Amino acid sequence: MALAALCRDDEWGRTWADVLQHRFRSNGELHDHAVGNLLIVALWELLGEAVDGLDWVGRLLGAEGRVLPMSAVPLDITARVLGLDPEHPELITEIRGQAEVASTEGHVVDVALDPADPPACPEALVAIAEADWVVVGPGSWFTSVIPNLLVPALCRGLEQTSARRLLTLNLGEQKGETDGFSPETHLEVLAGHAPDLRIDVVLADAGHVPDPESLRRTAESLGAELVIADIADEDRELHHAPDKLAKVYREIFLRP
Repeated sequence: MALAALCRDDEWGRTWADVLQHRFRSNGELHDHAVGNLLIVALWELLGEAVDGLDWVGRLLGAEGRVLPMSAVPLDITARVLGLDPEHPELITEIRGQAEVASTEGHVVDVALDPADPPACPEALVAIAEADWVVVGPGSWFTSVIPNLLVPALCRGLEQTSARRLLTLNLGEQKGETDGFSPETHLEVLAGHAPDLRIDVVLADAGHVPDPESLRRTAESLGAELVIADIADEDRELHHAPDKLAKVYREIFLRP
């Protein structure tokens, strides 16, 4: 999805972006698998290197940018979840796997990686160190955003970079992962997993902030300024509008 989002804005790029995100519909083992994932795995096997495989797919799409993994070793997400046992709602259960965490009917207390201390992708560390701005989010909070902060070297890189850090909040709750979460809770959960990470700007959509002053106070506790703007897609529920988001990013990035 990240590669498709960076595709060249012409017939070639748009077509290949659609191909990468196409999911097979069948009664066989390929059902619901994305073409892009299979292509990436094939390149990994042929080239023997994760970054090279992603770079080749980027070249195929004419991507305006580069997609890098957070780690070059396979990882599992685990989560401690409250309330999965209806007879004992106070018990905490550990579940494993991105799909399971994303769709759990319990309350996610926290997430971790297995292995717990994976090596960070060296190219990602270089990119963070050389950046002017690092944008964290939006995305599935427990299965896409926070896991990056659980790779120790990557989190240290984000803490130590001279780049400014912008956190983009989701437009609302995600079924399963963040049911009942306010914008403030999203920030609190992130701070709980990466307590030493300071944020310069928190960006939120104007239509999804019930209590701006409360969110401003929570953002300030992370060292951040709160920016509230119209960044929602009018046609797709709970989706950011790419053009609106790009405009606000540009305004923030070009501040003196």
